[in-house]
Amino acid sequence: MSFAEDVKNELCSYEFDTIRESKEDIELAMKIEASCLLRMGGSILLGMRGSVGIRLATANNAVARRLLGTLRNTYELQTNVLVRQGLNLRKKNMYTLTVEPSERGRAALESLALWPVTEQIPRTWLKGMEARRAFLRGAFLGGGSVNKPQSDYHLEFMTGNEAFAKEIIYVLRLFHIAARMTERKDEYIVYLKDGDSVTSCLQIMGAPSALMEFENVRIVKTVRNQINRQVNCETANLQKVVDAAVRQINAIRIIEEHQELSDLPVKLRQVAILRKKNPEASLKELEEIMDGALSKSGIGHRLKKIEALALEYDSHGLDEI
Repeated sequence: MSFAEDVKNELCSYEFDTIRESKEDIELAMKIEASCLLRMGGSILLGMRGSVGIRLATANNAVARRLLGTLRNTYELQTNVLVRQGLNLRKKNMYTLTVEPSERGRAALESLALWPVTEQIPRTWLKGMEARRAFLRGAFLGGGSVNKPQSDYHLEFMTGNEAFAKEIIYVLRLFHIAARMTERKDEYIVYLKDGDSVTSCLQIMGAPSALMEFENVRIVKTVRNQINRQVNCETANLQKVVDAAVRQINAIRIIEEHQELSDLPVKLRQVAILRKKNPEASLKELEEIMDGALSKSGIGHRLKKIEALALEYDSHGLDEI
């Protein structure tokens, strides 16, 4: 089962807070959730004499059961359910809920702001926090997806209705979540790419378990990335130390081919001998060996002079270092 399916299953078990929320607010939230779910994935059915029905096909059993309960309990609609095996390799069952065209069906769809088809969810419905949460929950159940947290952060809502896609962006903005929209094969995709935005959306919709899993993996990824960056940085610094030491040893070798180290000025001779005896030491370690008699910068400065002298003897002797 995918992470997106886990999220939808958890959202379908969401229970409204009957203590803090009034009966009217809960009924409105249930209506908004069902309306958004059907708006994302439903198809209007037209009948005789102005009768209207609706059909929804979903591969998620929990989504089908949640919508079925709302249509039957709230609107007392007779709903037919067809279950068939999918044709893809996973062969998941497909659940098709159908409300045949009727006068009662038309009244229900008008109540859900689904009929006429140009109707949009009234902004006045979205004044309460629970109503806004229900809006996003229904939209996700009807056409949402989210990547498993081990991969890139990505949560999206896909709908064929451009106006409704913009409404999703509007509601997300009410929660201070910035979303983007793109068009893909006549579908409009509202998506989130930021990890904080994805976790905020999961929390708002009502999926605390999925949120916890997402955050746990996210923390592990963050720590792993920090460790990798630190290791890479230390590796790069170590490589610089090794490259510099090899270059300095080679410079000393070139000088010895043309003169004795004893002929060097005292300050340069002292550092040249120190480096020869400690070919793998860093400047900081050389400073410690000198017991503070010469600073790290002083040692580095003298080694630069030794390299410059080597280049006077062999202008290309250090090119490959």
